Amino acid sequence: MKKMKKAVLLLLVLMGGMVNAQEIKRIIDRNEAFRKDTVFTIKNDLKETYLPVTVIKGKEKGPVFSIVAGIHGYEYPPIIAVQELLNEIKPENIKGTLIIIPIANVEAFQKRIPFLNPLDQKNLNNTFPGSQNGTPTDQIANIITKEIISNSTIFLDIHGGDANEDLLPFVCYYDRKDTPENKKLAHDLSVQSQIDHIVSYPYNLTPTEPAKYAFKQATQQGITALSIEAGKLGTVQKENVDMIKTAVYNMLESSGNYIRNKSNIKKLKAILLNQQDYIKVPENGIFYSELKSGDKVTKNQVLGYITDEFGSKKQNVISKTDGIILYKIGTPPVNKGETLFCIGYSDKK
Repeated sequence: MKKMKKAVLLLLVLMGGMVNAQEIKRIIDRNEAFRKDTVFTIKNDLKETYLPVTVIKGKEKGPVFSIVAGIHGYEYPPIIAVQELLNEIKPENIKGTLIIIPIANVEAFQKRIPFLNPLDQKNLNNTFPGSQNGTPTDQIANIITKEIISNSTIFLDIHGGDANEDLLPFVCYYDRKDTPENKKLAHDLSVQSQIDHIVSYPYNLTPTEPAKYAFKQATQQGITALSIEAGKLGTVQKENVDMIKTAVYNMLESSGNYIRNKSNIKKLKAILLNQQDYIKVPENGIFYSELKSGDKVTKNQVLGYITDEFGSKKQNVISKTDGIILYKIGTPPVNKGETLFCIGYSDKK
């Protein structure tokens, strides 16, 4: 396995070339239209991995639009959608620059591990801004922070439902009130995506607090940032792959990064959900529920119940609000403290 990994890294060197700190800035400053596939090497003690990056630049000037998939390696629809985009997008159709990370967490993807990087058992989506001298996950977050986010005008992080998550497709951004232009652009791009549910998260980070999440890190750095969530339960659904691709193309056209002969963007009245209620698992057990993502729920409604290993009911799970299920645990085992339901709603009448 170790020899195989070294062979993969050598092949990537021959195909695209390794890059060091600040190489992305040097690449995107080239005054020509091009596509370049490259990798960052990541080493820690005896552990070694890599981060693949593609830069596509057009002839005309424009924003730097960055796209990241595979921060969670078991979230397959975003990864497959970006694979297809890489095969379809040509420099002649681009204004400005695209920076694309097709799989941010290569080790989790290859080993089919939900949430965590198997090299250090860390969740990349909880590690930003990362560290140059940390474990592999820390280093990946650091590279994305310094090389990708810091060189971006717009940053898009694409996720889906992991192995145990039943998820309603939505697009989301942070409601950072002291950067109204960025927030407005994030909202406008969300509307243009044609995904019909938009989620606005509250933002209350100080400049020195760890952002944890990639697109929250971009928001903290004063960059327009948003995220697509589409796909569920660790499988590839064609309809969600197609939805992600359509959303990305629409965003790129709206931002001025992509040239289409005929626009496919249609007017759509999206549902804005600016509040979230997170229901945590109260105790370990086996979870039963007939509800699924996208279902509407009401305050005090029984959402399901938890049993022990002998089938005896331990307790009901009750909704605290009226809203719509954005995502939920979609498999039977549940562990105390996990997010069992995320219910979105709006406080605007």
